[in-house]
Amino acid sequence: MTAQIASAFGLLLLVAVAWAWGLVATRRWAAPPWGAMAFGIALQLGLAALVLSLPPIRSALGAIGAAIDALQRATESGTAFVFGYLGGGPLPFAETAPGASFILAFRALPLILVVGALSALLYRLGVLPLLVGALARLLRRGFALSGAAGFATAANVFVGMVEAPLLVRPYLAGLSRPELFVVMTAGMATISGNTLAIYAVFLRDALPDAAGHLLTASVISAPAAVLVARLMMPAEAAVDRGPESTPTQPYASAMEAIARGTAEGLAIMLGVIASLIVFVALVALANEAIVPLTGQTLQHWAGLAMHPVAFALGIPWAESAEAGRLLGLKTIINEFVAYLEFARSGETMSERSRIILAYALCGFANPGSLGIMLGGLIALVPDRRDDIARLGVPAVVAGTIACLMTGAAVGVLTPG
Repeated sequence: MTAQIASAFGLLLLVAVAWAWGLVATRRWAAPPWGAMAFGIALQLGLAALVLSLPPIRSALGAIGAAIDALQRATESGTAFVFGYLGGGPLPFAETAPGASFILAFRALPLILVVGALSALLYRLGVLPLLVGALARLLRRGFALSGAAGFATAANVFVGMVEAPLLVRPYLAGLSRPELFVVMTAGMATISGNTLAIYAVFLRDALPDAAGHLLTASVISAPAAVLVARLMMPAEAAVDRGPESTPTQPYASAMEAIARGTAEGLAIMLGVIASLIVFVALVALANEAIVPLTGQTLQHWAGLAMHPVAFALGIPWAESAEAGRLLGLKTIINEFVAYLEFARSGETMSERSRIILAYALCGFANPGSLGIMLGGLIALVPDRRDDIARLGVPAVVAGTIACLMTGAAVGVLTPG
């Protein structure tokens, strides 16, 4: 119970930080929006409780994990056919070290292509719009979001940070700055279905029902993102802009959906590869300058800064150093690298700590993703270039706070 109280305190502290940021940014005093704060926290806790407590939903999450494993096996059949042993086919030599034959670009990342095609197909068949529309209506009523902003926010649970705004492209130019900030924050605080499948494969040994947990994290981070964005940039009077459902059907047929989904998945996969190479290299370059001066790496200092944050989420102090290190990796590089490290070192922590950390890491809030988002949104609405550029860094901060809130929320509901 003490650990759960610590998580509750951390959740409230994060909400207070977002509200204080808003006061400083607007330079004027305003009473806390108690109604929105209460609704946001209650919605987060309520969604998390439904998923973590109800046996039917828990069983459904297990089915999601089994589906991800099936997707991985099916993808490996394709990669082995195309790339041979590099893609998972039989090795023509003896493996001298366990795991030495695993090449990330050929074995794990091609899953993005398959999930991209399936996501587009599910959108064409009306499955994704149905799920997204339901969540959009909930966000609209609770936070007074316009239809377009609510739909884009909800869509971020299932698709990427650029693909979600693309679904409401005709309405983006008319969004207010606070609503645009909500959409950007939601993109930072959630992950797409493509990458969720990859991370679930990484974490299946370190975290039971990893796919279900990550999907839950992305779902409950949506209301957290809206709440944090509303606190950091209070909204003006609500104006109805756009529908609560998708304005257009982007695919003429199922085959077009599969073809375009595959092409979009390829772009995402190449972007992930490029981002990993560049940002790991940039951090290594920064370490070349920092280590001679301080004796420690950039990741070390970020981990130290995140150590008390991990403790505030409800992770015991003895384990929060490693948790802080992984949170620092996610902030400095990206969540991809953090989850890879988590898969290797997660067994040193208790199951409760692993669950909290998996939820807290589940978001795109990092410098690399910011570059992807800015490029994509400016291409979609060039007239809003200045607003998008100014909101970029605050959106990363807001997305980080929302992800941490999700970790704290699940900590409140997970016994110590």
